[in-house]
Amino acid sequence: MADNSVFVGNKNFMNYVTAVVMQFTTKEAKEVTIKARGKFISRAVDVAEVATKRFLDGQVEVKGIEIDSEEFQNNEGKDVRVSTIEITLTKKKE
Repeated sequence: MADNSVFVGNKNFMNYVTAVVMQFTTKEAKEVTIKARGKFISRAVDVAEVATKRFLDGQVEVKGIEIDSEEFQNNEGKDVRVSTIEITLTKKKE
């Protein structure tokens, strides 16, 4: 099974929306997961909303949202905790 994940970072917002739409339309994915960490969480939510309500209206819905946090060391060697989110979109049953 292909991993249909879109990692949201600091690229242009519409790049992510397009990536999500393409997964559903050209790759015919049944599910797509939008993932983000830290300050990009709000952008991931926006990507999910625009993809489901504007581009794939009536075709895709939010299946689930998982929130968590990850711990890692930053460049200064300090332990940092960062929040994460995974928004799973799924094709609606016809």
